[in-house]
Amino acid sequence: MKALLDTNVFLEIILSQERAEEAKELLLKSEQHEFFITDYSLHSIGLLLFRKKQHKAFRAFVEDVLLNGGIGLLFLYSNEMEPVVSASQK
Repeated sequence: MKALLDTNVFLEIILSQERAEEAKELLLKSEQHEFFITDYSLHSIGLLLFRKKQHKAFRAFVEDVLLNGGIGLLFLYSNEMEPVVSASQK
């Protein structure tokens, strides 16, 4: 199964929030499923960590999730935005 993971799944773990263990359990299923994160989510997590002066945490996140974790990064080109707008209007 392919799944697009929400920013909050990662923030639960990074910020040690209430549902961090549940989020970790989900990510451990990456061998069973094909997980993805959007570039928007990646940038949002980066901005949050940079504001908190946690640059090392962002580096570790990129390494753990994208480089070694097998989670794919999705992005849209500017000419692909019109279908997004149309879909959001439905």
